[in-house]
Amino acid sequence: MARFRSPSPAPVVPRPAAFGADPSGERMARIRRSPHFDDGVFQNPGGPARTRPSGSARDFAKIYFDRQARLSRAPRGTVPVHATTLADLARPPATGLRVTWMGHSSVLAEIDGQRVLFDPVWGERCSPFPFAGPKRLHPVPVPLAALGPVDVVVISHDHYDHLDMPTIVALAGTDTLFAVPLGVGAHLEHWGVGADRLRELDWHESTRVGGLTLTATPARHFCGRGLRSTQHTLWASWVVAGAEHRVFHSGDTGYFDGFRDIGATHGPFDATMIQLGAYAEFWPDIHMTPAQGVQAHLDLQGGSPGGVLLPIHWGTFNLAPHPWAEPGEWTKDAAEEVGQAVAFPRPGEPFEPAGKLPVEAWWRAVSGPIAHPWRRPRTVEGVAGTSKGDLDLAGER
Repeated sequence: MARFRSPSPAPVVPRPAAFGADPSGERMARIRRSPHFDDGVFQNPGGPARTRPSGSARDFAKIYFDRQARLSRAPRGTVPVHATTLADLARPPATGLRVTWMGHSSVLAEIDGQRVLFDPVWGERCSPFPFAGPKRLHPVPVPLAALGPVDVVVISHDHYDHLDMPTIVALAGTDTLFAVPLGVGAHLEHWGVGADRLRELDWHESTRVGGLTLTATPARHFCGRGLRSTQHTLWASWVVAGAEHRVFHSGDTGYFDGFRDIGATHGPFDATMIQLGAYAEFWPDIHMTPAQGVQAHLDLQGGSPGGVLLPIHWGTFNLAPHPWAEPGEWTKDAAEEVGQAVAFPRPGEPFEPAGKLPVEAWWRAVSGPIAHPWRRPRTVEGVAGTSKGDLDLAGER
């Protein structure tokens, strides 16, 4: 009689550490109790949001792989990074509030004697793998160790361009606290952050860190790090309020009416850090255009210009089909139209919102032409049938 061997079990493929960990136990029970969790997933404010590219895959590929478009998505030279030093950051801000954009959505806010680090990404790629994925277009302005002590690290959500495992592992070796949206703490614990150093919040919940109040506020986005996204980690914008100053960090979000509610409850703000890059017509619900970003800032300020807008989520990684410098140019236009003050620091350049703002369009030196399609047509002398708006170069303003 023939004897058959049992099939060997399939090899277990180890889960990459950068994928993090799924919520479980009491953390998962708390997620299920959230008023924003329904039908097995977190729900967006304002109704369902399209989290996958919409439209034709052929149209997307045509735009994304077009040679000229591809060239426009990277700088044409070395991005001017500010040489931030430890001495720059060691001096207390004269006005009590200083903001340093480190690139993309990473921002150090020194507010009323305490230091808050938003969405720190010091890795070379925003990816679970060191050999693939979007790579930095400029180096980090300052080594992580040279930042000095940080009181609290604030994470907006668990996408790789906002939650970077190597950076978190490095910060886990310090005594900083971490404020994160509900569920995200599972990743941090997996990477060595003790539960006692986590402040894990649902929307509209607050925590105190020294003299600061940190509040998780709604955003319109989604989550996920692994091959199978369970949508069991929340995404958030954040309000940080001190005794004298208050700031807002949008995280990633589509435009929605909730900005007005956040402003009415927590504003106005001395500075807002607003996502207005990596937008595309293929995912209009989850990222904002520059015009929407400026409008979001106005909503947060009660409907009128006020405070200072710092554009974030652009300039560091190539994540969308639009030209690399377009967010800077278009934000400058949109803000000028409504009289809103905007800071355009080089990566790593500290500024105080109540002081002199960095306003130079530094990206023009390393950018190709940027279209300004809404400008009033003006005939270009010697070029029949064209307009100045059609031919405008980034450096001709």
